[in-house]
Amino acid sequence: MDVTDWTFAKETVMLDAILAKEPVADVEVQAVQVGPAVFLANPAEFFCQFGLDLRARGNFPFTFPVELANGCCGYVPTEDALGPHGGGYETRLSAYSNLEVKAGSKIVEGLLELAKGLTPGKTPTPPLAPPFKAAWTYGSVPPEV
Repeated sequence: MDVTDWTFAKETVMLDAILAKEPVADVEVQAVQVGPAVFLANPAEFFCQFGLDLRARGNFPFTFPVELANGCCGYVPTEDALGPHGGGYETRLSAYSNLEVKAGSKIVEGLLELAKGLTPGKTPTPPLAPPFKAAWTYGSVPPEV
């Protein structure tokens, strides 16, 4: 048995013991608003797609997914990554990544529900930049020996 097979066999045994002791995990999510921005926090190491989904489906002009907030519940892959044509980094259930397959979608829905209860503030208008005069010449100086 090679090291990878042994490691995942060990992780499967550990996962079974963990789930026998604690079959349900509570995952705390939060939405924190600062003006027109919302920070949607969860304790997972979210796959990137979940952050993209939050931004696409959210009601704020500035949405910031925050991970590893108030705890750590391991990697949370997408359902596709855990499917028969998936794979990749941390796409096996283990002692560290042990939430159910639909956990990421449930976390996203919970975060969007929290954000829905908030109203985005007005987006401030930034001051105009001064007119362009010349390029910065710092990088174009000749060598000096």
